Amino acid sequence: MGRMTGKACKVDANQAEIVECLRAIPGCSVESCAAIGDGFPDIIVGRYGRNWLFELKSPGKKLTDDQQKFFHRWTGQVQKVETVQEIILTITGMG
Repeated sequence: MGRMTGKACKVDANQAEIVECLRAIPGCSVESCAAIGDGFPDIIVGRYGRNWLFELKSPGKKLTDDQQKFFHRWTGQVQKVETVQEIILTITGMG
């Protein structure tokens, strides 16, 4: 997946609340990936056989250089989000 780096993992303030809300949705599972580092997104969400990668950011915050590099090289789905509503729209196909 990614390699661990010596950089400390930083979790945006909204992560705990977003994860809690997502875990309450039927058929939804969530795992934190923040410890992977190297620009890898914060969480992976699974629902009914599909997976999504999300980089959680507090409103107005931008991607770091490592995150921008990951987004550029990743050929699958990955999305920067600020709210749980953005994630819900994506995982339900309404976004």
